[in-house]
Amino acid sequence: MNATKLQDPFTLEIVKDTLLSIGDEMFHTLARTSMSPIIYEVLDFACGLTDRKGQLLTQGNGVAGFIGTLSYMVKDVLESYPDQEDIRNGDIFIINDPYGGGGTHLSDVGLIMPIFHDEELVGFSANKAHWTEVGGKDAGSFTNDSTDIYQEGLQFPCVKLAEAGKLNDALVKMIRANVRFPDLSIGDMWAQIAALKIGEKRLNELYQKYSRDTVGASIELLLNQGEQMARTAIRNLPKGVYTARNYIDGDGLGNGPFPIQVKVTITDDEFICDFTGSHPQVPGPVNGSYTTLVTDVRTVFLAITNPSQDANDGVFRPLQVIAEKGSVFAAERPAPVSNYWESGSSGGDLVWQALAPVLPERLNAGHFLSVCSVTVSGRQPDSDEMFLIVEPSVGGWGAGKGQDGARGQFCIGDGETYNIPVEVAESRYGVMVDSYRLRCDGKGTGEYIGGSGVVRAYRAMTDGQLATVTYGRHLFAPWGVNGGEEGSPNEFVVIKQDGTKDGPYGMYARYRLNKGDVLELSTGTGGGYGHPFLRSAERIQKDVKNGYFTVEDAKVKFGVILDSETLDILGESAERANYGGINDDIKERRFDHVGRIGQTRI
Repeated sequence: MNATKLQDPFTLEIVKDTLLSIGDEMFHTLARTSMSPIIYEVLDFACGLTDRKGQLLTQGNGVAGFIGTLSYMVKDVLESYPDQEDIRNGDIFIINDPYGGGGTHLSDVGLIMPIFHDEELVGFSANKAHWTEVGGKDAGSFTNDSTDIYQEGLQFPCVKLAEAGKLNDALVKMIRANVRFPDLSIGDMWAQIAALKIGEKRLNELYQKYSRDTVGASIELLLNQGEQMARTAIRNLPKGVYTARNYIDGDGLGNGPFPIQVKVTITDDEFICDFTGSHPQVPGPVNGSYTTLVTDVRTVFLAITNPSQDANDGVFRPLQVIAEKGSVFAAERPAPVSNYWESGSSGGDLVWQALAPVLPERLNAGHFLSVCSVTVSGRQPDSDEMFLIVEPSVGGWGAGKGQDGARGQFCIGDGETYNIPVEVAESRYGVMVDSYRLRCDGKGTGEYIGGSGVVRAYRAMTDGQLATVTYGRHLFAPWGVNGGEEGSPNEFVVIKQDGTKDGPYGMYARYRLNKGDVLELSTGTGGGYGHPFLRSAERIQKDVKNGYFTVEDAKVKFGVILDSETLDILGESAERANYGGINDDIKERRFDHVGRIGQTRI
């Protein structure tokens, strides 16, 4: 008889929810004990538990781009140490292999701890966190002009950081000797270990309280419920084959753009994403591993099927992701991968783009997409000590059916993370933040408008600072839906102390900044939804008052004529009045009109 049927269903639910809470407690433990702002401010990490087979049970909120990486990490441990006697109580494994084992790029370091109850392996505690430094040719350990993985930092191929409770001091010394900020990296390592131990402690408490059979039955229930909910959602999706094509801008070495494509097949019980035919892996570091692609597709899959569903491996059983080995979506050694998110996020975005026209209730227009990473290194003006900024950037999301796009949010790959506050940046780094504001550039118009990107400007306070900026979606703007206008690209410029301006650029490695130079970073506005003429005059008037659009934008793009002084509505253009042959009766219902499904940009 199925073990689940032998248990009290109320107890099973309590145990299941306790498993979920363990992931959250691990998450908060790591955030509160870490040393680096990229972890404790941005929350660029993930924590969770798997069962003894490596199936994901729970994962605390954080970087959406890590959904599923933990289970791949644990499975790599099981494959690397097939003899159960080689996995012992007190072991801790370290791994950042980008080509397998939950790999992303070398800066994302994973730690895994086996959990034993009554001397039996029952699961694993795991986390992955972005270390400020793992060595390599550039400060911050990821750049946009590396040509192989060996330039990008230390590689940990699933080795033991601790064995039977004893720390591998030689390995720690090796790490300390090869990173530019050893106190930060080693401090974050200990924070990860603390989170692992919380997971171990809480899972053991659960086994002691409810017994092995009850916890095992709850794990089975958790995974089976996730699968059942996903398959139920798939049965309610429009069946068919949907395709999309787009481009990755370039690889940082002057090559590109690179064409990518997907074919999404939805059946009664399967969701298949086939990326066959996408560009082969490239010389520069925008390649991604297959794990990276799976993770980004999982994020969109959850958004489509059940956005509120907690992530576990049961949820993803109906999902298949196909990519050719050696492609930009499944790169092989020694391809550089430090800016892996440019391919991974683009893969998820293709699925999103293919299905947005037929799932308007769940998927909006295109957003700024790129992590928009920034690293700035240099000397502090007072102490002359070295500093290093490592951070992603927020930007604009696309509009959707019935709603404008969100402004100043992180990209889908970053998930529920945050930017580094201005106060922290100015106190810890050798910069001043000249401005941090919404970027209201008049793009992304539609019945519902795309969300604004942001402008963040860093003024160098010392000479010889080096800025490495990777702003993808610089050449191909966020796409609109149903006649909505595309958004604006991500870009940055440098304003020299003498007032001259250099740029705009999308990617640049080690741009030299001297005292007084300003690095002005601008992220894109999201795509619009529906034709701009369908937006009510009153909403356009409010948009202009809020500064999102100018009076000229209102006239040219929306067909609404406003008084330049009072912003009173004076009338509408002939094009707007005659749009689509809309008569006066329909014009009154304009605000609710969805419009026609348009072609996404290729």
